[in-house]
Amino acid sequence: MSIYATRWILKFPSQGDVYTGCDWIEVMGQAVPAQIGTPSRSYGYESGDPYADFLPPAIPVPENDDGTTLRAMVIVRRGAEKLGQQYVQPLLIFSGREYALLSFDELYYQVCDALRGSRPQYVAEIITPEGKTRLVFDDGSTRELASKDDDWSE
Repeated sequence: MSIYATRWILKFPSQGDVYTGCDWIEVMGQAVPAQIGTPSRSYGYESGDPYADFLPPAIPVPENDDGTTLRAMVIVRRGAEKLGQQYVQPLLIFSGREYALLSFDELYYQVCDALRGSRPQYVAEIITPEGKTRLVFDDGSTRELASKDDDWSE
């Protein structure tokens, strides 16, 4: 049985930036309900939290909880590898409270930053009179894309 509940699946640019012909991947929001590892009585975790090594701290389950309170939100690529219940390389991990306070724009930019990693951020796309497309990045570097006839591969 999984400790996660899939809350959403969205497509994001695979390298963190949207440009003509970029590849897209599915990213999943994996919610961890408040009762997972909780110190609250009668949930079966009296001997401790077995997920403390890889999730934000467990929280007490609020009285009259309708099941929507989250301990954590783990953002992963669809198909991400897991060892037991732990995702090997999650993109982001938020406490339930942090996640609840995020706007969609903030979440989008954080996911894109995580997908981009240490690569420079895309800032512009130039299409030359010859029809060639060049990407410009925030560190001043550029990269030419193959022609659209070549499947836009880089």
